[in-house]
Amino acid sequence: MRNHRSPKPSAPRTPRLDQSTRQGGGAKNTTAAKGPVHPDEVRLNKFLADCGVTSRRGADELIREGAVSINGKKVYELGARVNVKSDRVMVNGKPVQVDFRKVYIAFHKPKGVLTTMEDPEGRPCIADYFKHMDVRIFPIGRLDWDSEGLILLTNDGEFAQRVMHPKHEVLKTYHVKVNGHPSEDQLQKLRRGVSIKDGGKVAARHLEKIKMGDSDLYDWLRISVGEGKNRQVRKMFEKIGFDVLKLQRVAIGRLKLSGLPRGEWAMLAPDEVERIFAPPSEEGGARRARVKSVKSRARDESSQRQQKSARDRARGSAGPSAPAGRRGGRPASAGRRGAGSRRGPRA
Repeated sequence: MRNHRSPKPSAPRTPRLDQSTRQGGGAKNTTAAKGPVHPDEVRLNKFLADCGVTSRRGADELIREGAVSINGKKVYELGARVNVKSDRVMVNGKPVQVDFRKVYIAFHKPKGVLTTMEDPEGRPCIADYFKHMDVRIFPIGRLDWDSEGLILLTNDGEFAQRVMHPKHEVLKTYHVKVNGHPSEDQLQKLRRGVSIKDGGKVAARHLEKIKMGDSDLYDWLRISVGEGKNRQVRKMFEKIGFDVLKLQRVAIGRLKLSGLPRGEWAMLAPDEVERIFAPPSEEGGARRARVKSVKSRARDESSQRQQKSARDRARGSAGPSAPAGRRGGRPASAGRRGAGSRRGPRA
């Protein structure tokens, strides 16, 4: 627990106008200035991320746009702080509610769906698959309109920061179909690193050709990158003269997409969340953890119940009869849905 010592008394000084006041009409945030920090005060961007509004980076963008207000006054200063117990925070005129429940979701995004929770033009977006979610969530990173695959959603800003920040080295792995046959020299260029527009120098952490499909006209490749820059993989292949025809994200860290049908989602168990951050060396060459769909989890539970029923019957036939109503297991048809998992609409 952090200790908060009483500050030494100092001579009063004239308050300085902050950036929001200079821009006109905004709230002057005195808590952003240097001085003692109240135990109930946190940075505004962290508060918004913890409440599941967006990531910290997204919160900074909302603040710059003037979409955030504290106690009825707009705030533009990125260093602004908020009292989580007494201040009233609103985003685009809607109050932000503190929700301490943390959820972690894996979603198989189809093509032709925007990675956003709302679209002013009314195009399909991933929010359409979570209309009945009782907590506010946001996507971590994004896949473009023409791409598909694994997307994580959460209301945990700290978790989103860990996944997105390059220093944590959470690799994103893709299966990519290109219009031709890259040479080994060209692939080696991607491994060494290339400079892409609006992204600086980026490199493939892992890159190899894989066998998919039956066409001799195109190559499929598996590529892992540590960054998540806009259209990064497509731009990397453009640098060596190839267009990406298909792109699917198949893994984030050690968490693999296999088993989760397109357009469906599942709540992640604690061990699945940890697999996202487990480095390959800790896996000992083991295969990545797979995200199981609602169907596969239900099948597993049904199989376990059938096995338990068989064991109970075997014990009953070998010894004294079991009391009425206590012999055997629950019927497979009575299987319940996997805890914390739900099925989204088909794309």
